[in-house]
Amino acid sequence: MILLYTLKSIAFALTEPYLVLILAILVFTLYRKNKQTVIMQKMIIGEGINSPFELTISQIVIGIFGGILASVIMSYLGVVFDEDSAVDLIFLASIVFMFFNVRFICFSYSGAILGFLSLILAMSSQTFNIPNLDFLKIDVVALMSMVAILHFVEGILIILDGKKGAVPVFSSKNGNIVGGFALQRYWTIPIAVFFIIHSRTMIGSSWQVAVPAWWPLINSSIPYDILKSAVVSLIPFYAVMGYNSVTFTRDTKEKSFLSGGLIILYSVILFGMAQLAVLNIWLKFLVVIFAPVAHEGIIMFQRHLEVKGVPKYVSSSEGIMVLAVAPNSPANEMGIRSGDMLVEINNEKIDNEDKIAEVIRKCSNFIWLKVKKEAGNFEQVSYSKMNEDKKLGIVFVPRKIPQNSMVIKLDKNKFSDVLNKIKNKDKDD
Repeated sequence: MILLYTLKSIAFALTEPYLVLILAILVFTLYRKNKQTVIMQKMIIGEGINSPFELTISQIVIGIFGGILASVIMSYLGVVFDEDSAVDLIFLASIVFMFFNVRFICFSYSGAILGFLSLILAMSSQTFNIPNLDFLKIDVVALMSMVAILHFVEGILIILDGKKGAVPVFSSKNGNIVGGFALQRYWTIPIAVFFIIHSRTMIGSSWQVAVPAWWPLINSSIPYDILKSAVVSLIPFYAVMGYNSVTFTRDTKEKSFLSGGLIILYSVILFGMAQLAVLNIWLKFLVVIFAPVAHEGIIMFQRHLEVKGVPKYVSSSEGIMVLAVAPNSPANEMGIRSGDMLVEINNEKIDNEDKIAEVIRKCSNFIWLKVKKEAGNFEQVSYSKMNEDKKLGIVFVPRKIPQNSMVIKLDKNKFSDVLNKIKNKDKDD
């Protein structure tokens, strides 16, 4: 019964006109960001790996999957709020933050702010005997449980979809140019949340649910007898999840798996602390402080791994490293992949990337390459339709910074900085 009404509530979010309008605005925003991603890919790789439409559709479809999963988990566990609660502000805040600073789109920040304010207002209301001061009325135990579940789902989405739309970038380390990838993905998710309903108006505009005897499964600040006798309804909202990172030590799949795994671990710990917070108000303060601090800790830990780790994409005296390959290119047809190293071309050792262009200009239409694969074995590949006007379709990691280079430095993992610097470089040329 719970599953059926949860799915009905999600379906309502996807069909109700005013909610569809919100979805359309979010889709348009995602499309614009994906358009910027494709522009960057074309500037660096020579063509986009995916179209903006493909990137956006995948975000919507996977976001719906994530929304269903999060809603079902919350419904069965019994994450429930009072009708008078202002918990829906967390979803509004996550969307608003997306337009100002993508880093704070995360629910750990907006949830912590709302939870902390709710606790302060509740304490002040009791201390100074001012009932109207406690206007947020947010159950911190339920709030942080919800934040934990949303992060659990976010970790899964990062593992499944975080690597898509990656853009090659460059930096320097120990005097060498190193290649890497900037990753940025957003998902718009429909969420169905349980509320205790008091007014007839709310009952008419939500999905009233008859809960089974074993429900709820988790602790709540709301007394058990009230929960069992209350009218509970599922109300849909829209939220946005985001992932933004840069890696020079791992490929995109490994990086997204690591990031997603850390977020899932974080969510499990946060959920456990939220359940303990039912004991007293000081544990409630502890969990709302832990949420953003631990999330910052994850970011710092991953940065530490990048700084101390061994760069994955670096050219050496052995050959030139391949960072990315254009999808519809001779290199792709030959089976050359990111992480491979080009050692020889037409039996001539490749000292630098200019050597490849020089040999291609001299050849008639046939080239063969000796490639050291990422696994360590050597292969010889060939292409018979080459000419001086055709590009090989490879983004190389140069041994040194070339004149008029496109090498850029990232500032605090801001994806927009990459685009602006590339655009400015293009204008200067």
